[in-house]
Amino acid sequence: MATTVRKTAAKVKSSPYDVAEHLRTPEEMAAYLDAWLEEAPDDAAGIARALGDIARAKGMSQVAKDAGLSRESLYRALSENGNPSFATVLKVAKALGVRLHAQTA
Repeated sequence: MATTVRKTAAKVKSSPYDVAEHLRTPEEMAAYLDAWLEEAPDDAAGIARALGDIARAKGMSQVAKDAGLSRESLYRALSENGNPSFATVLKVAKALGVRLHAQTA
């Protein structure tokens, strides 16, 4: 008696990677932003997105409140196509509990 083995393709379900799900501590959040500032200092949109990732990790509503902004304007400013003012960046950084710092190039 022969045994028949059927192979079926396993369905692989994937979801987009969301860095915000992995930023759990203030130290991880600061290190993530610092990495962006170090590796891509000229990528203003990327740095804004990094701030957005950290804000989502902390809770966008609370960060918006702490920064004195509406939740919608915070999402817009820190989105892929956002272009936040430097004042907004400073408000968000303060609300996130992180500091930007300078060093010689």
